[in-house]
Amino acid sequence: MNADNDNAAPPDTRAQPGTRTQGGAHAETHGAPADGTPTVFIVIGRVSKRRGGRKSEIHVMMQAPDDDHAVRETLNALSREGYAEAELDQIGILDGPPTDEPHASAYPGVLEGDVAIVTF
Repeated sequence: MNADNDNAAPPDTRAQPGTRTQGGAHAETHGAPADGTPTVFIVIGRVSKRRGGRKSEIHVMMQAPDDDHAVRETLNALSREGYAEAELDQIGILDGPPTDEPHASAYPGVLEGDVAIVTF
């Protein structure tokens, strides 16, 4: 990003809070569901502890206001854990508590604000 802030929308086309526009289409952004439960994202990818090293599959779960924040928080958490490389493949929103382990036991911590990194 440069000082001109090329990524900002021009003032006359800026979307209202809680919405996103892309190619003229109007769509809702990912926000907290109407029932008050937090939005929990899951990011799937591969990581390695050293550049060019063997990659392990990961699933990262966290609360975030939108997918951009979820990706940023995923990369920050992986960096804090000592991962040197990350390839993020998919992002999604969990529609409820996971039932399969190890995701199910990590979910309560995510609801408390933790970032859960599940490695395979």
